[in-house]
Amino acid sequence: MALLDETAKGVYVIAVTPFTETGALDLDSTDRMVDFYLEKGATGLTVLGMMGEAPKLTADESRIFVRRVLARVQGRIPVVAGVSSAGFAAMRELSERVMDDGAAGVMVAPPSNLRTDDQIVSYYAMVAETLGPKTPFVLQDFPLVTQVQITPATILRIVAAHPACVMLKHEDWPGLAKISALRAASDQGSRRISILVGNGGLFLPEEMSRGADGAMTGFAYPEMMVDVWKAHAAGEVERAQDLFDAYLPLARYEQQPGLGLSIRKYTLAKRGAIASATLRKPGGALSKLDVADIERLVARQERRLKELG
Repeated sequence: MALLDETAKGVYVIAVTPFTETGALDLDSTDRMVDFYLEKGATGLTVLGMMGEAPKLTADESRIFVRRVLARVQGRIPVVAGVSSAGFAAMRELSERVMDDGAAGVMVAPPSNLRTDDQIVSYYAMVAETLGPKTPFVLQDFPLVTQVQITPATILRIVAAHPACVMLKHEDWPGLAKISALRAASDQGSRRISILVGNGGLFLPEEMSRGADGAMTGFAYPEMMVDVWKAHAAGEVERAQDLFDAYLPLARYEQQPGLGLSIRKYTLAKRGAIASATLRKPGGALSKLDVADIERLVARQERRLKELG
């Protein structure tokens, strides 16, 4: 598999981590999940992300899971692994393992104690040194979770100093002005890197219009992001918006704090992508009323998609 680079585009689905009813890794469902994402048109996968329950896995489980995903993908699309860690020794070890196993790159979010621009720049200099020049990395900008505010100027400093930084995972809720600023800078001669957006896809049409190259996020209907990206890239902006609008109520519902991943896993299990909707503890649980909401939204979504054709 070729390494990740600045030309990456499309939809890199943030993969869930399937578990059995007892909380063990479900490797058979892992195969089924990979097949599902490929069938729905994913151009890449990202594993061990924040919505992949990565902190709930042991170091050995993380490698077993990534290896299984890579074995099932068989080089058809790039796979990025999250390697964020409180310490650089653990980051280095996991990064080396997943890259040796065939990952295309890794993703690193900043720790929550960074407050100044210089601290952020220094941190990513240490990240680049830890990973080494041959490992491409994604800078994950997710201030709602990390509490770290990274300005466009700071991102540009990191990109200029470290050629291995090839992608920004942008999810600044929505931070549209940040995308515009970064694209304006690249138009003026700064190194252009890939920008894939998160936010559960909730702002995808606007983010694409600002210059994003696609999405790196999760949703129980990844084909929404794929179809919106394809339509937008083809210049069919209104078609992209119509498709997005059809999925928006369920996508919005899935973004509930504390329940979002439970909703996503429930829907993926309903669609046959995984065998069980189990989350490892701690994790939210759906009520009967929650499930009824999901079923109603799915039914409305299906009716609207038939109308659109």
